[in-house]
Amino acid sequence: MDKILEGLVSSSHPLPLKRVIVRRVVESAETPLSQAQCRAMFALSTRLVLQGPDPFQRQVGRQVLEAYGRYHRAEFEAFFNRGLVLGLLQRGYGELSNRDPAILDYIQAGLRLIMSCPSVLELFELLQVEALRLVCERPAPPLCARLCQLLGDFPQCLPRGRKLSLAFCQQLVRSIAHFQSQGSREAELRLYVSQVTQVSGLLRSVWKAEPDTLLPSLQELFAIISAVDTSFEPSVALASLVQHIPLQMITVLIRSLTTDPNVKDASMTQALCRMIDWLSWPLAQHVETWVIALLKGLAAVQKFTILIDVTLLKIELVFNRLWFPLVRPGALAVLSHMLLSFQHSPEAFHLIVPHVVSLVHSFKRDGLPSSTAFLMQLTELIHCMMYHYSGFPELYEPILEAVKDMPKPTEEKIKMILSQSAWTSQSSSLPSCLSRLSGKSETGKTGLINLGNTCYMNSVIQALFMATDFRRHVLSLNLNGCNSLMRKLQHLFAFLAHTQREAYAPRIFFEASRPPWFTPRSQQDCSEYLRFLLDRLHEEERTLKALSSAKTSESIMNEESQTQEAVHKAQAFAEASCMGSEERTLIEKMFGGKLKTTICCLNCKSMSQKEEAFTDLSLAFCPPTSLENVGPKCVERSEVKDDYVVQANTSATSLAGETPLSNLEVNGGCDTIMNEGTIKDFSNEPNSENATNSELNKVQDNRDMSQRLVGKNTLSVTDLLNYFLAPEILSGDNKYYCEKCASLQNAEKTMQIIEEPEYLILTLLRFSYDPKCHIRRKILDNVSLPLVLELPVKRATSPLAVVSGGWSVGVEISDIGENLAKKLKPSGADEVTCPQSVPYMLSSVVVHSGVSSESGHYYSYARNVTGSGPSGLCHQSTALSLVSPQDKLLTEESPCTVVENELDTEMPREWFLFNDSRVTFTSFQSVQKITSRFPKDTAYVLFYKKQNSTCGFNTNSANGLWINGDPPLQKDLMDAITKDNKLYLQ
Repeated sequence: MDKILEGLVSSSHPLPLKRVIVRRVVESAETPLSQAQCRAMFALSTRLVLQGPDPFQRQVGRQVLEAYGRYHRAEFEAFFNRGLVLGLLQRGYGELSNRDPAILDYIQAGLRLIMSCPSVLELFELLQVEALRLVCERPAPPLCARLCQLLGDFPQCLPRGRKLSLAFCQQLVRSIAHFQSQGSREAELRLYVSQVTQVSGLLRSVWKAEPDTLLPSLQELFAIISAVDTSFEPSVALASLVQHIPLQMITVLIRSLTTDPNVKDASMTQALCRMIDWLSWPLAQHVETWVIALLKGLAAVQKFTILIDVTLLKIELVFNRLWFPLVRPGALAVLSHMLLSFQHSPEAFHLIVPHVVSLVHSFKRDGLPSSTAFLMQLTELIHCMMYHYSGFPELYEPILEAVKDMPKPTEEKIKMILSQSAWTSQSSSLPSCLSRLSGKSETGKTGLINLGNTCYMNSVIQALFMATDFRRHVLSLNLNGCNSLMRKLQHLFAFLAHTQREAYAPRIFFEASRPPWFTPRSQQDCSEYLRFLLDRLHEEERTLKALSSAKTSESIMNEESQTQEAVHKAQAFAEASCMGSEERTLIEKMFGGKLKTTICCLNCKSMSQKEEAFTDLSLAFCPPTSLENVGPKCVERSEVKDDYVVQANTSATSLAGETPLSNLEVNGGCDTIMNEGTIKDFSNEPNSENATNSELNKVQDNRDMSQRLVGKNTLSVTDLLNYFLAPEILSGDNKYYCEKCASLQNAEKTMQIIEEPEYLILTLLRFSYDPKCHIRRKILDNVSLPLVLELPVKRATSPLAVVSGGWSVGVEISDIGENLAKKLKPSGADEVTCPQSVPYMLSSVVVHSGVSSESGHYYSYARNVTGSGPSGLCHQSTALSLVSPQDKLLTEESPCTVVENELDTEMPREWFLFNDSRVTFTSFQSVQKITSRFPKDTAYVLFYKKQNSTCGFNTNSANGLWINGDPPLQKDLMDAITKDNKLYLQ
């Protein structure tokens, strides 16, 4: 029979005929055979099974072996003995390697035939040893899967005893770590996944049967993925094990890992990165659960360095997994946790921003319910991130366009989502961990690292740095040996101009310039910071000049008596304190202007006048017409009426304590304007209450005009400045005490700019105190920003009756109710001169993103503007001119957008967007549209540069021409920058 079979398989008979003959050979297995015949038949069928050249012969071998083994069991038991099995496992069969899965197929078939024979126990013991040896040799996925299938069918072959069983599990885990797919086609990948599933399934069975092996197996797994040896990368197939770990063990295992002092940060980082890689393994369950649990565990023990490193390294990979439906749910869960916990910096979110639009379009094209559901979840997450990291309009504009037809979560829901997963401690170590900065951006500008809610400082510093004339003068100062705040500002400006870093950390300047009442690491008002900074710089220069004058005086008078010396020293200080127009400080030269306030009694026509200096003008929003009939109020605190501001009257004193600083405010219907430091000379004596009715009646003629002004859809800076300069009627409870009439009288108050600054700083009073909610609310109205602004200046032609005017940090205006109409009253005072229009170009815009002053984010738009403008042009536009407040207040003309657009298209890359560490090119159109596209992003502080002015500074230095317009640096400062650049580049 064996010769017939051998001749059959080697013959050239047709396949159907061969099948008939094979069937007859199998049916003849019941025929009694001698031992020699049986052995020959078993040997032949074994050769066909293991070495058959084609599937048909191997199939014939299996059929014959099973048939004759079943009917001749004793003979087969003698044939299929320990020696045969051991030889197959260790040496193979002929040319067939012992690592060929066919060997295990043959052994499994043999075990089935002798299961009822006593000799099978001996084979089980043999296979227990050989199975452990095989897994220690790191079998390839096909062989390992076949071994696990054999061990699954015959669990008696699994290594016995805790020690051997544990070793087997650990070695099997290591074997999985070495698995690699042998192909890239779908069929090959499916086969690979099924092989891995076979292996992980056996481990699950062992863990279930012997629970003591689970924890050591997991320890082995962690040891593999936490290894920092870069020569070996564990297989992602290890992800198949995670689904077999009981979820109830998560808490214990994560706590054990995160608190183990033997686990170094580098190892934990490596392990977490590799676990995140597991998200790409199809069919794996609970991977995202373990990843998120480990992220939370690390946050609980404040391992923020690990979390930052891993998030920035892996977040793009996690996002890319969203393209694959099989792993999309897990990837989205991990992505959401990463973004919502990484709330101290936009860096992680901005890594995925460029890829969002294409993914959204892909989901929309799918049209599948599952894709639509995921798109809604992704859109909600993206909205939360854009809300939290506002101030990047160029980045977010394409995303908003892509998701415009998707539901947008409410602000309350966004806040709730953002509050759920943030790291519990925003420790001071976080900013220092963000030093993932490369060289400078393509703009050539340097960003400022956020030191913990210091965007209010960063935005102001960048605006001051981009004030070209101010920057150049600061850099040109010789401050060697001086530890002043101006020296620190010079140091900061020098690094911003010459460092090779993408962003600079202004820690020293922040500590020196932070107002004492500002709480560290909390959000503050950038306008308040700017005023404090300019005041400090001004007072510091005054003090230094006073000391210098005193020393000079002392050297001249060294031969006089001590008494005379003290007198001269005191005189020197007094003269330095009263420099006035004789010797102005740098802050006065660059930002200082003067206002003249005139109050005319409407009864006797007598006038009182006062001049006050300012560094910025604070512009209130025009109140709505619905408030016109509200009675006059004394404004001693801020009030909010229909979201319009009533600014508190404040006064400040300098740090030196020498010069009183006043904030001149025009408060409609409020006698607090008479407070100390403002127009205090006008509140000494009582007066009569008679008024000129004809003058008051004129107020009614202007009510329709006021409605036109406040009813416009979009206010402009021109409107707010007109409102600031408009006349105001003082009546009712706010009457003026006239010394000539010796009684309270109705009066008209006017304000005029009599000396313009080189840089005009305008602050839009967007924040007001809400006494009901005890918060400072924000006015979110859009305000149009003219690129070219013409300021009406009425320069004095004769000496004025000036009441001692102090150095004012700012001038604020705010009105309520009927005073809008009162301010529209034409002035009755005769003017000797007409206002001269002084052209200004927009230089910088500080934007506040948020809904209150206690929260949100600041960033700034800026460009280089010199005295002759960015293009060397000076535009005289009547549409932009304020001219007389009475004439232009009611105009419907908006800022000349044609001129603005022409100017902007001439230099499309002249505008920069400064957002902490990030600096990008932008356009004036982006500045104009910011509030319409992002409603809580509003212009707050504006810098305008006067045109046709050189500020009295030469562009040449003693050492030659200034490089790129900036002066050469002092040697010690240049050396410090050069040293830092070398260290950074190394």
